[in-house]
Amino acid sequence: MMTKLAKTIMVQGTASNVGKSVIATALCRILKRRGFRVAPFKAQNMANNSSIISEGGEIGTAQAVQAQACGLNPSMWMNPILLKPNSDTTSQVIVLGKVMATLTAKEYQQKKLELVKYVEEALDKLRKEFDIVVIEGAGSPAEINLKQYDIVNMAVAKSVSAPVILVADIDRGGVFAQIIGTFDLLDEEEKNLLKAFVINKFRGDKDILMPGIRWIEEKMNRRSLGVIPLISNLNIKQEDAVVLDEYKNSSHAFSERNTSSLHKLLIQVVRLPRISNFTDFEALDREEDVILEYVDSPNRHRFPDLLIIPGTKNTAADLEFLRTSGFANYIHRCRHAGVNVLGICGGYQMLGIRIEDHDEVESSHASMEGLGLLPTATTFYQNKTTVQVKAFHPESQCQLEGYEIHMGQTRSLNGKAPFFRITQRQGESCDEEEGYFISTEDPAGQTSFVAGTYIHGLFDSPPFRRYFLDHLRHLAGLPRVNTHTITAVTDRIDDYDRLADEVEKNIDLRLLGELLGEQLV
Repeated sequence: MMTKLAKTIMVQGTASNVGKSVIATALCRILKRRGFRVAPFKAQNMANNSSIISEGGEIGTAQAVQAQACGLNPSMWMNPILLKPNSDTTSQVIVLGKVMATLTAKEYQQKKLELVKYVEEALDKLRKEFDIVVIEGAGSPAEINLKQYDIVNMAVAKSVSAPVILVADIDRGGVFAQIIGTFDLLDEEEKNLLKAFVINKFRGDKDILMPGIRWIEEKMNRRSLGVIPLISNLNIKQEDAVVLDEYKNSSHAFSERNTSSLHKLLIQVVRLPRISNFTDFEALDREEDVILEYVDSPNRHRFPDLLIIPGTKNTAADLEFLRTSGFANYIHRCRHAGVNVLGICGGYQMLGIRIEDHDEVESSHASMEGLGLLPTATTFYQNKTTVQVKAFHPESQCQLEGYEIHMGQTRSLNGKAPFFRITQRQGESCDEEEGYFISTEDPAGQTSFVAGTYIHGLFDSPPFRRYFLDHLRHLAGLPRVNTHTITAVTDRIDDYDRLADEVEKNIDLRLLGELLGEQLV
């Protein structure tokens, strides 16, 4: 008896960061709420934000988010190939959750034909287990210099005859040219697969936009699926670092901090060139007593209450960046001024005395001097740690969940001062000391700390996050905030529904049903 395969629908875009992932997430949730068994899929993703899966590997954050919107645990089959850039010319290639190799762009293109089998296997597996698979493309299908190597856009749509929805971003301007230009660069088979288009991130009066939409529909003989308004304040993890532009050093931050009725903590995150897993800090940004800044140059005018050195895809290269950019001196000036410093993952490694890389995992330097703020040393090995963890914070008695994703292991050079205790790794009970925490007092009696940890997602735990922020307030001489006055991080499931509600109101559900061959209204 032949297994019935899932129906498919594909979301492609006129460019990167036009909202493909968000629209795909919304479709996943809309279809799940109508009783379908839905799964997300993206053949190849390129991002330094990744999520750890139950199998112990990693996939792109966007597909992990989409899985949650479908009510599923993320799986390696949802994103069989993940590229993690670790320099301007090379990327770490993750296949079915595990590191395969580090390749240049040319080497990867030559390898693609070997990787197609993993894409086909993964998509076939999902189609056998679900009713509908929502497929996301990458970049644009009209990148004519790359089309012969395509394994993520129209090549996937062709392989399963998936109807394609084209997403364009009106916020960046030239939306009609985006749509028409993309369509005109497709071949006839690809044009036949493109069934509808969506205009995303709209602000204003739709009536003014409608003549242009009608013209596009007539020009392409394709229908508009809808116009989606710009949706703000969604507690849904972002994947592309371009969103960090919204958090650039704000000239108003200092005045806002001091004139607000609620005196706010200023938290700065160093925007490393190869920053990864910046989703660690999204929860901090949602607290009313926090001003979060991503800084790409040392600040000469004010010090923060907390300076964070985040994760990175290449610790050695970004450590060199800290030195050449003046950030290393800035970090030491901050410490001299009593600023609290936190390093996460690669940032934790940089805070140590030295980094050893005898196998040239990340660089040609066998040893590099660290920032010297923690008495630790890190050694890089070929094996990569990718595990989900549960941890305990002894000082606050808080439990939290997160994940580790790093090359290298860090050891203490001067006794032990663990930040956390790991109680579970990938579902297995354990009791391990993790991270490093040093509290110091200056001659004036002012206390501050330097801390490091490998745990990503530590601030996603509301009790620990609130304890940590209240501790910062105490060190800054600020009153503790009544937790009832703080906007709690909205439950992510509620935000999936809010996203689905907003998109559902603004799309043609009958047309979506026609594309799927299902009755949706």
